Amino acid sequence: MSSLFPALTGGPGERVALRFGDRSLTYAQLAAAAGAVGARVRGRGRVAVWATPGLETAVGVVGALLAGVAAVPLNPRSGEKELGHILGDSAPSVVLAAAGDELPAASAGLERVDVDVRVAGPVPEDHAGDGDPALIVYTSGTTGPPKGAVLPRRAVATTLDALADAWRWTGEDVLVHGLPLFHVHGLVLGVLGPLRRGGTVRHLGRFTTEGVARELNSGATMLFGVPTMYHRIAEALPGDPELAEALAGARLLVSGSAALPVHDHERIAAATGRRVIERYGMTETLMNTSVRADGEARAGTVGVPLPGVELRLVEEDGTAITAYDGETVGEIQVRGPNLFTEYLNRPDATAAAFTADGFFRTGDMAVRDGDGYVRIVGRKATDLIKSGGYKIGAGEIENALLEHPGVREAAVTGEPDPDLGERIVAWIVPADPQSPPGVEELAGHVARRLAPHKRPRVVRVLDSLPRNDMGKIMKRALTHD
Repeated sequence: MSSLFPALTGGPGERVALRFGDRSLTYAQLAAAAGAVGARVRGRGRVAVWATPGLETAVGVVGALLAGVAAVPLNPRSGEKELGHILGDSAPSVVLAAAGDELPAASAGLERVDVDVRVAGPVPEDHAGDGDPALIVYTSGTTGPPKGAVLPRRAVATTLDALADAWRWTGEDVLVHGLPLFHVHGLVLGVLGPLRRGGTVRHLGRFTTEGVARELNSGATMLFGVPTMYHRIAEALPGDPELAEALAGARLLVSGSAALPVHDHERIAAATGRRVIERYGMTETLMNTSVRADGEARAGTVGVPLPGVELRLVEEDGTAITAYDGETVGEIQVRGPNLFTEYLNRPDATAAAFTADGFFRTGDMAVRDGDGYVRIVGRKATDLIKSGGYKIGAGEIENALLEHPGVREAAVTGEPDPDLGERIVAWIVPADPQSPPGVEELAGHVARRLAPHKRPRVVRVLDSLPRNDMGKIMKRALTHD
């Protein structure tokens, strides 16, 4: 296949490819440094990468890919048990890390190769096939030990090219973000994406609204973030005209990894005149849908299927839903070259994940409008509530709750009910802890916006909602007393 990164050998050598804080590499310097890494790991099987938010992580992953070796990104915040499982399961031959990084005990006995971004080596010829593994990214493990999704080179290339089509993404774009580099969002989209286009990524190291304003006001054209980041932006905008100016001047604002509440969409649009667009993907599928740069940025939706992606909604019995009315809830199933090939060492889980005709069962529930726009209503396991004969998605109730001035954060779950089957439970972080809104007030608020059967029957008040490192609410940690 053609190279994943044509700009490394035939592109703008003096253009900045990567910038992390005050450290940067041009394309020529990146090619030399990644070439040196590639020479050290060629033929070594899988390599682990200690994925801190720094130049060394990007150089290490690119070097492995240039050498045709699969990279296994490691979350530096993983606990010993989880890290031990990932290393034991993926059996890497070496771990790549920055020279000063202290590795945990779980990696003891594993050969270490320090990545030096100043060392030069030739870019190796790319002999890897498009079905060869590029990355093995471990899922979050909410239903057991993390599983290693094997992502082929084909999936990386096709998903990035589909996004380039949808977003009109070119080498002239400069991307800013502060995402971690052990997930698909920060690593594949946020680093490999700009490099495949021949553009630039400026990584903030740690997300701040000040950093976003600084970079967008000094030449950056695109911003990637998760809902927690956009929520902080929405909160900061009223008192920060520099931030408002920065967002107003951006070419593209993209949110992903979880649903962006409609309330935050509207606050950002009102302050900047710009709409945040959303896309939908998973570790196993990379990107499936997106609002297009030339399409309508409809708040609360993740747009339309990307080029090459087949998407369908199915009933619980697997029957395809054919009436796209914006109301009928079904599970998303997808098929296309963007998909992973297997869960490493888990043929049982791989077989269970796919239908007989090759569609991947995402476990995400959605509705689809007549014009093809997809709106996700939640996860099948945690966000689909069956109450009074209705199938209800938690996401739209959460959006409605967040429109109430007394609610700062909200999550919705179901719990057993002898009459309804399940009753709707709202978990809220109140704007004023001294006077949280009550169940009758919130039930009436939701019923007026959605429908009476979607109103919460129980309200539980918390100081904060449990979230993972990508800002997703961990609903399994919300336990009923």
